Amino acid sequence: MQKTLRRYAAVFVLPTAVAFTVAFLIPFLMGIYLSFTEFTTVTNAKWVGFSNYLRVFRDSSDFTNAFWFTAKFTVVSVVLVNLFAFSLAMLLTRGIRGTNVFRTVFFMPNLIGGIVLGYIWQLIINGVLSWFMVDITFSASYGFWGLVILMNWQLTGYMMIIYIAAIQNIPSDLLEAAAIDGASPRQVLRNVILPMVMPAVTICTFLTLTNSFKLFDQNFALTGGAPGRETAMLALDIYNTFYGRVGYEGMGQSKAVLFFIMVAAIAYLQLRATRDREVENA
Repeated sequence: MQKTLRRYAAVFVLPTAVAFTVAFLIPFLMGIYLSFTEFTTVTNAKWVGFSNYLRVFRDSSDFTNAFWFTAKFTVVSVVLVNLFAFSLAMLLTRGIRGTNVFRTVFFMPNLIGGIVLGYIWQLIINGVLSWFMVDITFSASYGFWGLVILMNWQLTGYMMIIYIAAIQNIPSDLLEAAAIDGASPRQVLRNVILPMVMPAVTICTFLTLTNSFKLFDQNFALTGGAPGRETAMLALDIYNTFYGRVGYEGMGQSKAVLFFIMVAAIAYLQLRATRDREVENA
């Protein structure tokens, strides 16, 4: 059987390898190359070296402002989404009536597309703010907390499902032993449940962090970066640079490369940190 699998391995791997190369690897490498050029199409690219990268920080503060706005949004979203998701998971694993219905309801927002979600919440938030004669673009703080609310509403149910699976996978022997030893609910949570669900914490933190940093559709639909691009996150700033100004395609592409490096580095550090916790609590 193993010999047969090895013999035909290339046949099964080839379609996926071709699709990966054509749809991801080639465009990715071309994107890196184009970040060092001035171009309007890929056929008229002119090599300019690192000038696009220098222009990102020299000619405009938009990218720096977008980075700090995105960083603040990501920190708040990662904390709140995981806190709410874990709390709901703990609540819905206690055998209360209607648990399956609640799980379905909480998960459903994750199925709605980002653009649709952004416009729905724009209508809701503007409806509330209209009582005060303003809208979500009146202040950057309104846009920030509007995005936080939207992100929590969309992702909490998804992360909750992951936490529920992890909690239900905890051996009942451990919980029974803790109860026999007289451990309080807080001690059980801190010394038994949390260490056992650390792999789920790693996954949920990674997903929340990367999704928060890459947020585009919801940002585009909810605030569009207003007022004055103060609520533009990194992905929206890259989009505005690339498609909003003629002759800035190379600069937009260099922003995209920097964006990829930042997200990859931050996600790697997060995975290392939480995986070390898993080993420590193993």
